[in-house]
Amino acid sequence: MVQEKLTSSLEDYLETIYNVLEQNQKVRAIDISRELNVSRASVTEALKKLADKNLINYGRYNVISMTEDGKNQALKVIEKHNTLLYFFETIMGLDSQEAVETACKIEHVISQNVLERFAALKDFHQSHPEISQIFEDYYLEKLK
Repeated sequence: MVQEKLTSSLEDYLETIYNVLEQNQKVRAIDISRELNVSRASVTEALKKLADKNLINYGRYNVISMTEDGKNQALKVIEKHNTLLYFFETIMGLDSQEAVETACKIEHVISQNVLERFAALKDFHQSHPEISQIFEDYYLEKLK
């Protein structure tokens, strides 16, 4: 079965559901509404769409759970986000808020090819701290 590409918004909902479930073992529509700062009506609409795609189990007034496909897609979105966040925060030295905001924007439009290159750079950076430090020193000097 070919996985249909999710909209940016639905990716955000899926990521949020996964994260809330990891923290609380249960998630309700109100939790998602608070977390994403959106209306309950928007949450309900998104939950229906995710349920139609068999990514979550959702019934009105019930606790929401994720299907295996939903978990897998959420983990891919989270990994994409974390790779970009690492790049912007650790490699590029952006402050945390700017790094998070930038990663959130880019995670929805980045191609798989470019993401794989970011992931390779992240792996290189983590496994070669001595070379990474040379780059960071050079980069910080350029910013002065």
